[in-house]
Amino acid sequence: MNLTILGCYAATPRTFTNPTSQVLEIRNRLFLIDCGEGTQVQLRKNKIRFSKINHIFISHLHGDHFFGLVGLVSTFALLNRTTDLHIYGPKGIKEIINLQLRLSNSWTNYGLFFHELESKESEIVFEDEKVIVSTIPLKHRVYTNGFLFQEKIRDRKLDLNAVQNYEIEKCYYQNIKNGKDIVLEDGRVVENAKLTFDPVPPMRFAFCSDTTYDESVIPIINEVDVLYHEATFLESEEALALKTMHSTAKQAALIALKSNAKQLVLGHYSTRYENIELFREQAETIFPNVLLADDGKSFEF
Repeated sequence: MNLTILGCYAATPRTFTNPTSQVLEIRNRLFLIDCGEGTQVQLRKNKIRFSKINHIFISHLHGDHFFGLVGLVSTFALLNRTTDLHIYGPKGIKEIINLQLRLSNSWTNYGLFFHELESKESEIVFEDEKVIVSTIPLKHRVYTNGFLFQEKIRDRKLDLNAVQNYEIEKCYYQNIKNGKDIVLEDGRVVENAKLTFDPVPPMRFAFCSDTTYDESVIPIINEVDVLYHEATFLESEEALALKTMHSTAKQAALIALKSNAKQLVLGHYSTRYENIELFREQAETIFPNVLLADDGKSFEF
């Protein structure tokens, strides 16, 4: 699982920082999460192929999380894209993007599908044979969701020595990896556990931005491998975090601690701070495994 941070700062873009956008690669799927202004430039800088992005998830309709979307949609058309593009976001996102495309007479030459969200309960919004994506309802000034990306359990691993010892033909290998027992020619049944190893445990990644401190997300994200959680403010601005419905670094760490997350990644920093290391320092007083997101930074998990 690989996470590439395209932008992770709050509010307005600057010459050296970008608003929220990131790319998650999991089981050979590439998912774009949020699409702040300048996202397509950041995609190019980080050498991420546009053609591999088929699913875009938008957390909420504040500009620093989706103002880059119509530009990216338009660029896909200019690049003669033919593959369908699916966009998941709050109700209203279809109206906004279609209005921009209509008034500029810039309709796409590929299938553009909107999956509008309005439920305040967690729901599955995407599923294929390898990955499931669910919403994480968040508390912000407008309707907002985070997203939980979960690998499905992989096939079991063949114990080639055991398989060869029983002289099992290759045509049965896939059934074995699927967990089935094997009946030999002499009638003996070989249990699957004698022929395979347990698969690699499935990975889970949770994206939580923007939100006030909210413990109701804990059952949804419990024991995630990686939690990306907004940390707009330091503790000195806790009152401002409450007023604007954002979180502090310590509050993000507390969510990570209470949800038994293995790793916490902080982001969505207010641009009022000159040194983002302060966010790590404050978070680590609560939770030990803290990483700092930064534009252009990639993490391999």
